[in-house]
Amino acid sequence: MAITATGANIALESTKQKMADAVKDKTALGKDDFMKLLLVELQHQDPTEPMDSEKILTQTSQLATLEAADKTNKSLANLATAMGSSQQFSTVAAIGKTADLGSNSITYDEGGKSTFEVYFPQEVSKGSLEIKDSSGNTISTIDIEPNKAGVYRFDWDGRLNDGGSADSGIYDVTASYTNPAGDLLNTKFGAYPIESIKFDQGKTYLKVGSNYVPLDKIAEVY
Repeated sequence: MAITATGANIALESTKQKMADAVKDKTALGKDDFMKLLLVELQHQDPTEPMDSEKILTQTSQLATLEAADKTNKSLANLATAMGSSQQFSTVAAIGKTADLGSNSITYDEGGKSTFEVYFPQEVSKGSLEIKDSSGNTISTIDIEPNKAGVYRFDWDGRLNDGGSADSGIYDVTASYTNPAGDLLNTKFGAYPIESIKFDQGKTYLKVGSNYVPLDKIAEVY
């Protein structure tokens, strides 16, 4: 069977890689190398002047220490992996609880539109969404239609209550509403129920609203 130039190149590269790996692996002595050196040293010792027994014991002790350290390192690596997996799966218990992103601020670009989601824990009979400036003043109000409890999306085009348009910047979003029993309730942007947990490439993501958010971006779970 003929070997093509491409096949030969692939074989050559594979051989080079194996040789490189072999060299890389020998940059540090392991316990097996240590044992081989000790045996070679014993085989080639001068019969008229045999190795000092104390020296042999010292080298044997060093070998035992090296092997114990190797086992300890492997055990610690396995423990770290197990703990990481345990911590990941422990977040599953958070499903159904509320995740708070730690901020109720949205970003608005002048002339554009800001889209965001707000969670209403109870059924809405009536209410309003308030958009506030950095001083805490309500600059825009959006009426909320009667809806069941859940997460709802809103669009804000920057229109202000006085008829003007908002400048580009960061604004806070809160909501006041009443449930069918007439209770006055409040909610805000940035707090959502945790619907599911996703693990991807060693990272944990929580599904809040319609998005998956990394666990380290969650400020509080309650």
